[in-house]
Amino acid sequence: MTDLVFGLPLWLADTNCWIVRSASSSGECVLIDVPPEPEKVAAFLKERSLRVVAVIATHGHIDHIGGIPALVEREENLDFAGRQRLPVHLHPADRHMMRDPIGTSGMLGQALAASGLSTREPELVHDLADGQEVRGAGLRLRAIHTPGHTQGSTCFLGEVGDLGPLLFSGDHLFAGSIGRTDLPGGSMEALMNSMREKILPLADATVVLPGHGETTTIGQERATNPFLRGVLP
Repeated sequence: MTDLVFGLPLWLADTNCWIVRSASSSGECVLIDVPPEPEKVAAFLKERSLRVVAVIATHGHIDHIGGIPALVEREENLDFAGRQRLPVHLHPADRHMMRDPIGTSGMLGQALAASGLSTREPELVHDLADGQEVRGAGLRLRAIHTPGHTQGSTCFLGEVGDLGPLLFSGDHLFAGSIGRTDLPGGSMEALMNSMREKILPLADATVVLPGHGETTTIGQERATNPFLRGVLP
């Protein structure tokens, strides 16, 4: 997207791993979602001399968190005593998926098992609360709990450089679509309530960076997204 925000579509569903830094971060960055291809993320970071200081998960589905254990266990992400140093931020309603990514993920779980990647729960998992700020790499991202796609689905709002407001929407809102609600923990009623009360009231110019597909804006989705007709008066 820019030299401050990079999107890497990875794994089976082209899940976006967002790599975000501030203009003053001196090579530090934050990751938002890590699909089960952590080696590609690590290679991207090394190529650009970036060091991760925090990992954020928009929700617990395996295509968004499956690469987190292996990433935080890499040598460059351990402290001098060999302990994991990277904090992982996830809403507690989706914590069970981090604890058992294979058992909670059906056929995709089998794909992860076959990959041989680590599935150990990271040592430093911090529960997210609605409205909480996650800080790192000169960034301040506000968690917006948006249940519907999963019970713990969370979007993150912040400003990066002079880009204006950015919303990392996970699988809650896409360009021209919304997240599916037919998986365990999903609810169309909850998703639409979250959309109506917390997301669509944001400024039109807010850029939406979703978990899959292209970027969009709140104004564009409010005006054209067929799934949102009638959500706002």
